[in-house]
Amino acid sequence: MNEIIKSLNERKSVREYLPKEIPAEIKQQILNAALQAPTAGNMCLYTIIDVTDQAVKDKLVYTCDNQPFIAKAPLVLVFCADYYRWHKAFCDYVEEVRDVEEGDLLLANQDALIAAQNTVVAAESFGIGSCYIGDIIERFEQHREIFNLPPHVVPCCMVCFGYPTEGQITRQKPPRFDINEVVYENTYNKAQADKMGEMLAKRQGIEDSARFADWMEKFCTRKWNSDFSREMSRSAREIIKYFCKK
Repeated sequence: MNEIIKSLNERKSVREYLPKEIPAEIKQQILNAALQAPTAGNMCLYTIIDVTDQAVKDKLVYTCDNQPFIAKAPLVLVFCADYYRWHKAFCDYVEEVRDVEEGDLLLANQDALIAAQNTVVAAESFGIGSCYIGDIIERFEQHREIFNLPPHVVPCCMVCFGYPTEGQITRQKPPRFDINEVVYENTYNKAQADKMGEMLAKRQGIEDSARFADWMEKFCTRKWNSDFSREMSRSAREIIKYFCKK
């Protein structure tokens, strides 16, 4: 197995970090890895905010669903979908320019997420752990103010980085889905998708149907029916409006 595949297989989210700074030269290589990522039309439709202010990290603990480890991460990067730069340049030099629309948001989000994953892979190669924070798209109005975001710029994801503690290194990686549960050939396999419950029961090792129904109810309450999930959807509606603001 080559080193890249080995690293991808072993990588897991790290939420506890050693009190050790990431050297400046390694940080630069992680950031440069983002810029080497595929990008639509070589336009780089994203901005990376490097959060170095401890007071801002402390705020993000609470705005991102009360996660204390954010404040202790040596490196915190916020990836924003960004069409401000290009749209401003178009308007400066082109007489007729269309408004920023929903499709532009989707494309810029793709650019930002691909860049973020490049930083995660690069960090892993240096023995630096990472954790994605999707909660950055909650409380949009607060995050817009914290980062002074202009129209057409919205947070897409946040990633925390740091050297993992021994407990994080030895912690078992949660099992992933099997290939045949996710990869369909040529067309969507609805029959396979409809077996999601069976697959989850098997993965959780729960044979009793009543016990599995209880597990599913608790998982749904914790993830799907949760307050943070509802807030994420509310913020998403505001994000779309702000990104497409005329």
